[in-house]
Amino acid sequence: MAGARGAEQAVGELLALSGRALPLLRAWVSRDPACGVARALLTLATGDRLGDAVLKEQLVIAHRDALAAGEREASLAYAVFLHTHRQYRLTADHLVGHFARWPADEMAGLMVGAFSACGDPAYRTQGDDLVERQAATAGPDNWPWTAWLAATRAEQGRVREAHELAERALALHPRSGVAAHALAHAEHELGTGPGTIGFLDQWLAADPQAVQTRHLNWHAALQSIACGDFSDARRRADTALARTDVGMRAATNWRLLLAGQEPAGRSDPAQVRELLAAPGGMAEIFHTFNLALALAVEAATDDLHALARTADADDRADYREVLAPVVRALAEVTAGRPRAAVGLLTALGEQAERIGGVRVEREIIQDTLARALADAGEPARAAGLLRHRTTTRHHHTYENLLLAPHPLVTTAASS
Repeated sequence: MAGARGAEQAVGELLALSGRALPLLRAWVSRDPACGVARALLTLATGDRLGDAVLKEQLVIAHRDALAAGEREASLAYAVFLHTHRQYRLTADHLVGHFARWPADEMAGLMVGAFSACGDPAYRTQGDDLVERQAATAGPDNWPWTAWLAATRAEQGRVREAHELAERALALHPRSGVAAHALAHAEHELGTGPGTIGFLDQWLAADPQAVQTRHLNWHAALQSIACGDFSDARRRADTALARTDVGMRAATNWRLLLAGQEPAGRSDPAQVRELLAAPGGMAEIFHTFNLALALAVEAATDDLHALARTADADDRADYREVLAPVVRALAEVTAGRPRAAVGLLTALGEQAERIGGVRVEREIIQDTLARALADAGEPARAAGLLRHRTTTRHHHTYENLLLAPHPLVTTAASS
């Protein structure tokens, strides 16, 4: 009985993305080393830190033991195998069959992000539909599925629904990390500023080791920027984000620069070049875009042009048709040629969504276009571009500054 309670607690903490999950999962595996599901879930939680050989070894053992326990357990272990190997399309395809047999399986729900990770709009839509069906099956009192549905609604732009669902999930289970994250997304769209910051700080204080600690601090930094507390945004970037969080640091700093503010501690351009040149450095379009933002913060115009040429020559259409013009536009902004950036980003239009990431992250492309329009002497067009934000967000100091005439703050690399 104690073992069953321990397993249930471990799964609950993992569903909540709690910092307490890993010790509980390790204890579960130690207590019951022949439990394939326990080993699979521990591997799912730690896969990014394991070498290929260890990862494969653990998953082979997990699948073998899960197969002995039953078909559902074996199916879960196989989904983990695919997901940890970043075979997202295969993971998504497998999950469709899994949920058909075992509806609303919460452990399988941990991997529904595979649908959006495919980078294919058709898969993303399929994933949204699947989450809706599973949430309906699970019912409104199931906090994990309510939280996943909240995240889905936030990404669909159905902000009020997302906010209501996230609050419901948190009322059912206050430590739900998925719900807290979905709420942060919804409140970003609403520009709630200090309200969100206070909630996130209080939520994180209860579990400083929560899986999303750095990411939720990044959300708090964005809310600080929204309401004009730029020193708090810089403090969070410098204290809450690690040196390896190149993307979140760059996204914070580029927003600060676009608003005419001093950035926080910046990245080392040499480190960014190394990341781009490393094996897999350009394997994912959104990761590459984040590295381009880091170069833009450093006003590394030549590096940006070189990266744009590399993207132009890539076999993948998204890299040629979307990443290349976005990176080239960043180069033009850093070179003081805003009108050229306007042309590139305007021509791209809604195709910018193909850059990957989520709405909150992709918004920075629109920010860059607004700043370029303002600098190119077209404030009316810039204001029109951001009207949906300045009229619906409670705090929008950031958007106001994007429309105000001011020079881009000079960075170390350009001085």
